[in-house]
Parts: sequence; C-alpha cells; structure tokens
Amino acid sequence: MADRVLVPWEQNLENAPAGVRGDVYDGTGEPAADLAQVAFYVVPYGRPQYQRLDLMARMPGLRAVQLLTAGYEGALEYLPAGVELCNGRGLHDASTAEHALALILAAQRDLPRWAADQAAHRWQPHFTRSLAGTRVLIAGYGNIGAALEDRLAPNECEVVRVARRARPDEGVHGVGALHRLLPGASVVVLTAPHTPETEGLIGAAELALMPDDSLVVNVGRGPLLDTSALLAEKGRVRAALDVTDPEPLPAGHPLWEAPGTCITPHVAGGSDTFYPRARSFVDDQLRRWAAGEPRANVVRPGGR
Repeated sequence: MADRVLVPWEQNLENAPAGVRGDVYDGTGEPAADLAQVAFYVVPYGRPQYQRLDLMARMPGLRAVQLLTAGYEGALEYLPAGVELCNGRGLHDASTAEHALALILAAQRDLPRWAADQAAHRWQPHFTRSLAGTRVLIAGYGNIGAALEDRLAPNECEVVRVARRARPDEGVHGVGALHRLLPGASVVVLTAPHTPETEGLIGAAELALMPDDSLVVNVGRGPLLDTSALLAEKGRVRAALDVTDPEPLPAGHPLWEAPGTCITPHVAGGSDTFYPRARSFVDDQLRRWAAGEPRANVVRPGGR
C-alpha cells in the first residue's frame, strides 16, 4: 500500500512524489481522511500553536510527524513511541526578525501613543527615543537572532550576541556573561526557545541590572521573561511582547495596562513570508520521505 500523508495544503499533494498519496487537512473541523492509514502527518499551523496533536493517537501506522513551528516541546506528550518528530526551524526566521524590529521601533518611537492620539483626534507632538546609537543585546542568538541582526545593521546600533554557550570565533557570549552585559544594553531581545534552562532567563535580578527606560522585547516564548518581575518594575523597564506568560493573556490581566508595555498576540512568525516557505519545506520533506532520505530538522528520531 502506498504511504498515506496528511498535509495542510493542496500544493503538497500536487507536488508529492510518485508513491505518496494522501489528504489535505488544515486543522478546521475533523479530517475526512482515514487516519488509520496515515504514515506521515504534517500538523496544521495556526492557533492554538499546536493544532490537533491529539490526532496522533488515532494514527496506528504513524511513522513521522512534521511541525511547522520551531518549538516542539508541547508535541512530545502526544508523540507515540518510535515516531520521528521534525520541527519547522528556519521557517519563521525572517518573519519573526521583522516583527522584532517592528516592536523595537514601535516602542522606541512611541507608535502606540501616536495611534491612541490619532484615535482621539489629538495633536500633541513630542520627541522620542531612537534606535540609532543604542546597544541591542540578543539573548538566544541563533538563526532568528542572526536574521534580526541583519535587519538592525542599517539602523546604526551595536548588537551584542548571547547564547547558551559562548562561541568566541563568532563573537557570541555565553549566557554566563548576561549579568555583566545587561547594564550596558538599551534593548534586550529574547529569541531563545523555552527550556528548563531558559525559563525565567530575565527575572527580577536581570531586570534590576537593566538601565532606566531600557526595553525588553520577547519574541521567543512567554516564560523566558518573569511576568511578575516585569510588573514590579512599574514601567522603569519597558516591554514589547509578542509572547506572554500566561498565554493567551486573560482579559483583565495587569500586563494589558502595565506602563510602557506594548503587546501583540503571538503573531511574529505567521506573516505572509512564512507560508510559501512552509509549503516548499513540506514538499521537500515529502520528497525525502519518498526517496528514503533523512528528513531535515529531526528533533526526535524514530525508533525511540
């Protein structure tokens, strides 16, 4: 019997190699496919972040799962033993970096205030902060961090790179240097994944080291930033957040009205640039699958 796949886009079936057959499921409603025959499942992208992971339990023939998110921790509890798991590392780099830059500029140039003034038909000009001449620390420097640095370069700011481990040949500091580096940073951008080591990466001690009126930007995962500690700063350290803890942020949560805080609802990675890249990536993974070649972005090999 030919391998059956379950993919989010019709293009993936149109471009599928010979011997690969399947169905389209975009996460809406219930799939029409016979799930018992699915060997390769591409989890639909959307909200909630991990859509229909529960379907794996109804796929006894499942051998590989492809996520379209870089984060994969939430999928592990649903992954059957012996099934390969691949993530979407790299698909969101441009989109997330673009959004991070937008958040930085919006916060530095007071765009939320100007939007409120426009809605109120109020003309009250004042001069703002700038990005030029600042030092931007990127914590969790990887593919997204590098993409952000490319976009920061024309803005005449200095970039400081921090990752889990130091990479001196690349000018990357280890996380152990974070406390030494924070006092000199005007902007701190969090791009790391959520792991036990990165949870609370920026907490009360770290915020206390940041200069008055500095900015923390989170486009990684909400728990990287201690929400209670940020609220305790009462606007001394500003924030521009695409991810929050908790998430989704409940109505009435104090973070909504925290001084100096700009919030977007976890949308950094899902701009127009993501979709053609994701569709092409799935096409290539299916080609690899049919050819018996190793898949890209394997985070949990099969057979375990």
